[in-house]
Amino acid sequence: MSNLSYVSQNDGPWQTYLEQIDRVAPYLDDLKDYIDTLKRPKRALIVDVPIVMDDGSIRHFEGYRVQHNLSRGPGKGGIRYHPDVDLNEVMALSAWMTIKTAVVNLPFGGAKGGIRVDPRQLSPRELERLTRRYTSEIGHIIGPQKDIPAPDVYTTGREMTQIMDTFTKMSGNNYSPGTITGKPIPVGGSLARNVATGLGNAYCIREAAKILKIKLKGARVVLQGFGNASTFSGEYLEKMGAKLSLIHI
Repeated sequence: MSNLSYVSQNDGPWQTYLEQIDRVAPYLDDLKDYIDTLKRPKRALIVDVPIVMDDGSIRHFEGYRVQHNLSRGPGKGGIRYHPDVDLNEVMALSAWMTIKTAVVNLPFGGAKGGIRVDPRQLSPRELERLTRRYTSEIGHIIGPQKDIPAPDVYTTGREMTQIMDTFTKMSGNNYSPGTITGKPIPVGGSLARNVATGLGNAYCIREAAKILKIKLKGARVVLQGFGNASTFSGEYLEKMGAKLSLIHI
């Protein structure tokens, strides 16, 4: 297989993903024919996201939406706002979403999105303009039957509501709550959505501890960072009796 011309061959998330696929290849038997398919995203969209800042100036941000594989259903994956987001990272995250949804037998494909921005440096009005313009740029490839975004790093239910509202206007004002997940409850969100990732992670750790014969009560658990997933993972693991430590990277 020839290397993808638009992806850096240096160490990075996409290279890590490719190495993981190569490691499992000997165990795939008849599925080996699909190895090259897994190594190529179906669609990688890079968009320019210009917005008017509060001071009247215009700034441009680089945005991405990658749909790695849609064979099992519409794409599924978050949108992250971070100054270090790049195509390599978004491609890898979309590919891992393909694997994750397949492993748990959900009828979704893998997708991911992001914008190269430090959201802490933007006002709420600027962030809203950024979110709505980004949505308008990727709107033709997302939707309930195509690709369903979700919150990720530095995005919340607020951004998901803005995405849903912008997509609704783009589609002729047809209310479309299935466009995204992670919505606030008043606009159709799920009751446990805010804690779901962290709680699910805690359940996985609990079950893995049983298999490995590790007594979770009193065990020391290290949290990397303190975002949404880590916060609720820690909360529920502590309720299970674990002792927590936090590291920052």
